[in-house]
Amino acid sequence: MPTKTKRPTSDTLLAEMMLLHPKLIDLSLGRVERLLGKLGHPEKKLPPVVHIAGTNGKGSVTAYLRAMIEAAGKRVHVYTSPHLVRFHERISLAGSDGISRSINEDALVDVLMRVRAVNDGDDITQFEITTAAAFLAFSETPADVVLLEVGLGGRLDATNVIKVPALTVVTPISMDHAEKLGPTLGKIAAEKAGILKRGTTGIISQQPDEVLDVIQAKAQKAGAPLVIWGQDFDAYEQSGRLVVQLNEELLDLPLPALAGRHQIIKRRDRGCSRRQAIA
Repeated sequence: MPTKTKRPTSDTLLAEMMLLHPKLIDLSLGRVERLLGKLGHPEKKLPPVVHIAGTNGKGSVTAYLRAMIEAAGKRVHVYTSPHLVRFHERISLAGSDGISRSINEDALVDVLMRVRAVNDGDDITQFEITTAAAFLAFSETPADVVLLEVGLGGRLDATNVIKVPALTVVTPISMDHAEKLGPTLGKIAAEKAGILKRGTTGIISQQPDEVLDVIQAKAQKAGAPLVIWGQDFDAYEQSGRLVVQLNEELLDLPLPALAGRHQIIKRRDRGCSRRQAIA
């Protein structure tokens, strides 16, 4: 009798996928676009996508958006990296009860085996092939929104195959993977601003003037409208509350539930941007 093939674990599959490319990081869109094409373009079958880039705060922004979307009674998929304990944390699928949970082992193994078979040994990084797997899982599970966190940079990150996101967010940018993104804040900002898309609003967090200059130039070239902290909206702590001001509207809210003073900008840290000072 033929021997029954033992089903691999996700750890085994992920280890094998590390061997498909000689580099852990090799920023490019060509390989993941090729695989997605073979898979029937699951990235084109997703619910509206919120694409999030930046150096600091991506995880917090994703967590807040997830909580708000679920509180509104909507279902949300979430893609983040890196994970804290298990790879499964990177792919959260919306449940029928409206709660997003990490993909389970059986579902992860299934989707990894499917993308591995379709890839058929082609050169691709682990992050690229697992991003394709996440898109495939998302496309086959009902949801109202996908929260998509950039892995590294933005312009050439595997997540940047989403051509028309519903919204983009750029969190505060600082020196970050300079060996991959460039040696200056301006070059790093240019890479991260690569997620901005024509006609899609970009929400821009507090940034150094050098970074904001680059983001605004990239947005203008791309045809992406921006909503900018310190110009179009403001948010800060006051008297133990979170104050949010947008045009003439003022919101008095509880402080963020996530721990840490870094979750909001302290009023004494806000300062004036160069533009505000000149005005």
